[in-house]
Amino acid sequence: MKPPSIPLSDFWQAILAPSRSDLLFALRNIIAGAVALYLALIFDLEQPQWALTTVFIVGQFTSGMVLGKGAYRLVGTLVGGVASVALIAAFGQSPLLFLLAMATWLALCTTGASLLRSHAAYGFVLAGYTTAIIALPAVSDPLAVFDHATARCIEISLGIICASVASTVLWPRHAEQALSAQGRAAWLAGLEAAAAELLGTDQRKGMLVALGRLVAVDNQHANARFEGPAGRRRSQALRVLSRDLLSVLRAARAVARQRLMLDEATRVMPLIEQVAAALQQAHLKDLPALAQHIRLALEDQTLGQEAQYCLMALAQLLRLIEQSALTLQALEQGRVPPGAPGAMSWHKDIEQGVLAGLRCAVAFLAVAAFWMYTAWPSGLGAISICGVVLSLFAARENPSESSLNFLKGIALSIPVAGVVHFGLLPAFDSFAMLGLCLGIPLFLASLCMSRPALAATASAFCIFFVNNIGPSNLMTYDFAAFLNSAVATLMGSGIAVLVFRLIQLNPGERHYRRMYKALLFDLAQLTVRPLEQAESWFGGRMADRLIRLSRYTAAFTTGTSHWSRGLQGLDLGDELLELRACLANSQGTLALARDRYLRCLASAFKQGGPREQSLTLMDAPSQALLGALKQPSKLAEQDMAKAAILQLQYTWRKACQPNTE
Repeated sequence: MKPPSIPLSDFWQAILAPSRSDLLFALRNIIAGAVALYLALIFDLEQPQWALTTVFIVGQFTSGMVLGKGAYRLVGTLVGGVASVALIAAFGQSPLLFLLAMATWLALCTTGASLLRSHAAYGFVLAGYTTAIIALPAVSDPLAVFDHATARCIEISLGIICASVASTVLWPRHAEQALSAQGRAAWLAGLEAAAAELLGTDQRKGMLVALGRLVAVDNQHANARFEGPAGRRRSQALRVLSRDLLSVLRAARAVARQRLMLDEATRVMPLIEQVAAALQQAHLKDLPALAQHIRLALEDQTLGQEAQYCLMALAQLLRLIEQSALTLQALEQGRVPPGAPGAMSWHKDIEQGVLAGLRCAVAFLAVAAFWMYTAWPSGLGAISICGVVLSLFAARENPSESSLNFLKGIALSIPVAGVVHFGLLPAFDSFAMLGLCLGIPLFLASLCMSRPALAATASAFCIFFVNNIGPSNLMTYDFAAFLNSAVATLMGSGIAVLVFRLIQLNPGERHYRRMYKALLFDLAQLTVRPLEQAESWFGGRMADRLIRLSRYTAAFTTGTSHWSRGLQGLDLGDELLELRACLANSQGTLALARDRYLRCLASAFKQGGPREQSLTLMDAPSQALLGALKQPSKLAEQDMAKAAILQLQYTWRKACQPNTE
């Protein structure tokens, strides 16, 4: 009989039952941190703890993540160092102007981090809080700011170098090796979503899963770029795969829309169902036979025009799936397929970013006002930590939750640091014993960093455990100073958490109205944007928007209309891309008619998009372009263009009707 298992919390699972990869990750952090601290002490750097804490800040599970995060941290640190010197030079003799300028800088960096993703956003965060940790302590000694900035840059650079070398040499794990599995998972999710679209069953769930996989995979390619030629090749292949999967989803939705317009669906549905079944089972070997059946069906002269358009769209879907399979094969083999597009684009809400920056500035000024009013000796420390926490979490989706977990880590680090600092270290005078006293708590915290629920708390513990002890060649054991510093740290981070709790920037109606206006602007741009980059540009933005809209729809009933408008915008963009692709090589009168149609469509989007009063706005331009396409042609692209025009007209009219789903 199997003994009953005792459920363990995440903490105890991390400590008592770590995986091999977790143990190696923690051990690598300890080795890199020990080397960084030893070198900092040998070189007699001003604050050696920054070299050690940097190792744990940039420490990640794959070498690409460490190298990427380290590179952008280095850039952000250098920019922050230059900014701190400039601020002190300009406003060092005027504390009020200095604090206002500091708040403005933090607001700008937070806004930049809110508008960007991945490592670039992290660089903005670092530029903000590095300025806080260098410039604020220099207020009392402005002439030493350059020395402080140089010292911080050297210490942080040393930590980055040690972490990067350790991640490359000690039990390396490469992000590019995981891209193949992640790419295949995204590809399978795309096939399932396409099948759901064809059958009209649970399209929303399938689409969101596929889009979520695409977003997650695209976020990983930046890490692989830092892992040498092989990583860059897989990164480019991943971009092509993302574009191909967006094309597959677009084609599947086109078939689904065309199917709704059929009067003789019974003649087409068996083929659609067979294709959907093959996609659900990922049986690509069945697709050539199905493509042959579709070609034979298209030769049937008794088949209606709408049914022909539907079968042509289905045949195109099969071609795109075959192309995506070849791209996946190239990704798995580490080859670069032809036609690699640029990076996927994402939705940017400038107003939301500016509000996040203003919130950061207001909170910083509130703490600064408290310091100036009370003349608290440790007030500068509170302001510095508040600026750090505000910069770190202001751009997060849920900053109050993340910053609260960070505060928990700070609170836990203080008593442990006190015991080590005053109970153990005074009895030792060797680096080996210093490493042992620091290493055991840091090793346990590193094990907890592998658990997503504990990562923020464990990271904060590592950083502030080291900072509270402040290892150096000349240790001081001033308990009053230790308590003052701990109180300042708790107060500064606590105020930042309180600000995030009180001033929440959760998306609401205004946010989603702005998103819809941005969608209309993108649709207008889609009429003139270079076609080779338009798929990734528009597809990435729509994936981001639909994922955001799904969260709003799940939380509020009013979100249903926004979700519906988002899908209609996606359909309009998909058909517009299809139309432009089909007529890309048009000449003469057809090219002129195409350009007139695109100008009319762009003007309609700029004038507010689909509305009740614009129900028939696109009827005349559609008929004019269809008339230009009536001349005899054996090109299948022109037949597909006719279908795209009819679908654009149909979707436009549907979007103009109120309360449509």
